[in-house]
This record gives sequence, structure tokens and C-alpha cells, in this order.
Amino acid sequence: MNIRLLLCGLATVMGAAVLLSVGSTATRAADKVQVVASFSILDDMVRQVGGDRVEVRTLVGPNGDAHVYQPTPADAQAVSRAGVLVVNGLGFEGWMSRLERSSGFKGVVVTASKGVKPQQMEEEEGKAKRVNDPHAWQSLANGRLYAQNIRDGLIKADPEGKASYEANAARFIAAIDALEPEVRAAFEKIPASRRKIITSHDAFGYFGTAYGVQFIAPQGVSTETEPSAKDVAKIIQQIRAAKIPAVFLENITDPRLLEQISGESGARIGGTLYSDALSPPDGPAATYLDMFRHNVRTLSNALSS
Repeated sequence: MNIRLLLCGLATVMGAAVLLSVGSTATRAADKVQVVASFSILDDMVRQVGGDRVEVRTLVGPNGDAHVYQPTPADAQAVSRAGVLVVNGLGFEGWMSRLERSSGFKGVVVTASKGVKPQQMEEEEGKAKRVNDPHAWQSLANGRLYAQNIRDGLIKADPEGKASYEANAARFIAAIDALEPEVRAAFEKIPASRRKIITSHDAFGYFGTAYGVQFIAPQGVSTETEPSAKDVAKIIQQIRAAKIPAVFLENITDPRLLEQISGESGARIGGTLYSDALSPPDGPAATYLDMFRHNVRTLSNALSS
């Protein structure tokens, strides 16, 4: 009898311990700052700066195309519950203002591109209208601004975490600073005449300006825009005239267009670049810095051979 009572007592204590553990975990999760990031590149930056003080949900995940994304009711619910909403700005998320209004969001909005000097790009191939190029993260100098803006937004939402956010942001920016000379050195080894690249949509303007690479894209700002047969013929003629050595696919676009251009122009497909989205966690571009390293390695290898 005494043994039975002892065992029952132990079971009760163990059960209570489990409940306390679960409750403690739930409390820790509830204590975190709830952040919604518009797409996967911002998701990584928020995690780098926010560390263990934030819980992040991403609307457009790995390999997703934010240009054509359609928010869901679950997205609106997530935004309504969040304390911080991190967006790119510069017109990248055309659907975001509607989502923000419909969700009734009342928290802190962080525009990660704040302070970026915008470059211009054609709205659609063959049209005269020009708009701000939203792909500012494709320059590491702009990546520093993104990190600083995210840091400041998290501090505004969670002043008690100021020291943590500042330390995390400093580490992240130091890693960006360390990568910058590697990127420049990789392209300085390649003759300027060979630094000409065809990609499947116009997402690398800031990269090209920062690192001396000329990018030519058959599509404009929207990946919904399909180039005409005349546009494709013009691109093929340009590849041959400029002796462009390689064309590159992107993880968010249909590969068939560049496969056609490659086949008809003789330029080889140099690999896959990550432009508007990271890879899944087990891929080669699971973080912002990994994306940069992968793209630089892929480009430099193809242009050097």
C-alpha cells in the first residue's frame, strides 16, 4: 500500500513538472515580440537582429515570388496579432497596404529600405515609364541600412531589448562588412568586358552598380510580364553582339525562357541565382549572407571560365 502511494505521489509530481515545463515554454513564446516579415530575405535579417527575443512569421517564404503573391485570410490574422511588421518598401510588396488595412494592424511598421538611394528601372520591358527599383538588398551597403532599420524598429517595439538588438545588429553588420571585400575581389579578377550577364528578371540593378557587373533582363519589374518574340530576338542578338558568355536562371522564375535564349544564342546557362527569395533551410542560400556568397560564387565561376 505504501509503495502504491509512493508511486502515485511520484506520478503526480512528475505530471506537475511536465505541466510547469509546458506552461513555461508557452509563457516564453508569448513573451517574444511577434514579428511578421513580408518575404524570406527580411525574415532572416529579423532573426539575425532579433535573436531569441522575437518570433517571426514570413508571408512569402523560400523560393516564393513576392511580385505575384496573394495574401490569405491567415496572413491577415497573423498581421493583426503582430507587434512589428517588417516590409521592404520601394513598391516591392504592392499588396501590402491592402493587407495592412484589412488586418487592422496597430503595431510598429519597419520599412527596411528607409534611407536607401533608389535606383530606377523600367516598369515593363519596352515601355518608357521608369519606377524605383525595389531590390535594394542586392547591395551589401544597403544590407547594412536594412539591419539598422530593423534594429531601430525592434527597439521601438521592445525598448527592454535595446542592448540585445544593438549587439545582434552590430554582429550582423560586421559580417556584412567582412563579406564586402570578398565580393569586390571576386569581380576585380574578371575583365570588365566579360562582366555582362543575362538574368530572367530585372532584380540585380543594385548589385551591378555596386560591383561593376552589367545585368540584362528580358523581363521588367513584374515576373508576370512575358517578353514578346521580338524582345527575345533582340536579347539573342544582344548576347551575340556583346559576346555575353552565360545566362542565369533565378529561383523564382520559370526556366524555360532562358533555356530558349541559351539554346538559340549559344550562351551557356551559368547556374541559378537567388534574387527575391532565399532557398529552403537545406539549400545553398538559406540566409542573406549565404545568398550573397552563392550568387557571387556562381557568377564569378561562370564568367571566369
